[in-house]
Amino acid sequence: MKRFILSLILLSPCVVKAQQDLLQQLEKDTPPETEYAFATFKGTRLGNGHTIETKSGGSMEFIFGHRFGPINGGAYELYGLDQAYVRLGLDYGITDRLAVSIGRTSTDKTIDGYLKYRAVRQSKGAKNFPVSITLLGGMAYRGYPKNNADISPEYEYVDRLSYTGQALIARKFSPALSLQLMPTLIHKNYVESYEENNQFALGFGGRVKISKSMALTAEYYFNMNRPDTSTLPDGVAPYYDAMSIGLDIETGGHVFQILLTNAIGLTERAFITETHDDFFDGAIHLGFNVTRNFQLTKKSRTSN
Repeated sequence: MKRFILSLILLSPCVVKAQQDLLQQLEKDTPPETEYAFATFKGTRLGNGHTIETKSGGSMEFIFGHRFGPINGGAYELYGLDQAYVRLGLDYGITDRLAVSIGRTSTDKTIDGYLKYRAVRQSKGAKNFPVSITLLGGMAYRGYPKNNADISPEYEYVDRLSYTGQALIARKFSPALSLQLMPTLIHKNYVESYEENNQFALGFGGRVKISKSMALTAEYYFNMNRPDTSTLPDGVAPYYDAMSIGLDIETGGHVFQILLTNAIGLTERAFITETHDDFFDGAIHLGFNVTRNFQLTKKSRTSN
């Protein structure tokens, strides 16, 4: 018996080493899992424009966008609060990657809709990809003015249409920092002589988390085809690039965004190509976006 116990004691290091070698081999043979970036942004809107985020399958989001008049309107306009520009919209997640939306804006009585597809997700592990990419295609119909003849004798209803194509490219660098790039094409069926039908813009934006439920945001769109001031006829206000800075406040099913922006437009055509206010000259509009999410079917989205 003493010899048996002694043998066990002498053999035990070999057994332990064999077990360790076996565990290491099993770890090598086990394929790594793919970990996807989650909640790069807390909402579907960065400021005036979109983020890469889409609604989960079966969920619907009601979004209420509001912009006041310019703050530099003074006390007579109650610093912009006497004026109001509103968009009411519904976003619906057809799948976890594909969403559809429809909305109506009071500014120029525009009805708009779009499809938004989350093509690629930022990931690491078995699959490594440095960014998330979401594609957006939209169309807008301007309802103002009511009569075509008020614009031009040759003006037709099809001339009221405009189209938007975007690639939204974002990276979540850390739980506190996300950045996004937004190359954009706007096509307008009808333009004035000093405009171009196709207008390209490059947007930049980001989000910095400052607490568990609050984050700072910023957004800027550089319009590469913005009409030069010298080409504008008398009486036509100059055009400026749209920008915004904001504060996101997350409260359960709501995301409340407070914005300072030089744009009153609430569709891509309007704020990217038709912004007439200069942010740095004090023509700043206070605004907000309020969203409310409703889960209409069983939630399918998980941590990715």
